[in-house]
Amino acid sequence: MKFSKEFKEAVLHLSESEKDKLLIRLLKKDENLVNRLYFELIDDQTVDDHRLKMESRVEVRAEEITRFAKSLNHLKMLTRYLSGEISEHVRITKDKFGEVSLNLLMLNTLIKNSKKLFKKSTQIQARKFSLYVIVRTYRTLLLIDKMHEDLHMEFEDDLHELGNFIANEPKLNYFALENGLDASWLISNEIPEDIAQYHKDLKAQGFLK
Repeated sequence: MKFSKEFKEAVLHLSESEKDKLLIRLLKKDENLVNRLYFELIDDQTVDDHRLKMESRVEVRAEEITRFAKSLNHLKMLTRYLSGEISEHVRITKDKFGEVSLNLLMLNTLIKNSKKLFKKSTQIQARKFSLYVIVRTYRTLLLIDKMHEDLHMEFEDDLHELGNFIANEPKLNYFALENGLDASWLISNEIPEDIAQYHKDLKAQGFLK
């Protein structure tokens, strides 16, 4: 939402007591903003502390939902909630590093524990979950691409693991290749330098849907 210059000036000229009342009223309607302000102003834990907690949470929850899921479609639905928790962590802490590392941890844990679900699923049933993994993998690669090169090596082991999981799951690997994702990139840590344009061109051609 854009505000006019006149509106901004009018708000700035409110009395301190009026501003305080408005702020409290607005905070009551925005839980995300409250959590973010709490983290920035009061919380004595660092971003790293919160990331470590989320790592444990993600690993445990990813294992739990793969055991609980009745099918890959069910697993995809359950994964959205876990993905949402990661997104909330990033919104509150602005943890760009964790946005990558936590998503890689989630994907690796899900695939590692979903072999039985893949075995009993048809190609059609496997497609939706596979596309979720593929789209999430591309998104993670794009995030890494935007980071300083010195940080790229921090994700090499997790990417290598993800590449092996994809390559060793026939249905997932089939759909990955169909959508232009070569698991060998991740295994050998040779991500295309033009990954952003490559991804853009894939979407323009109708892939990743």
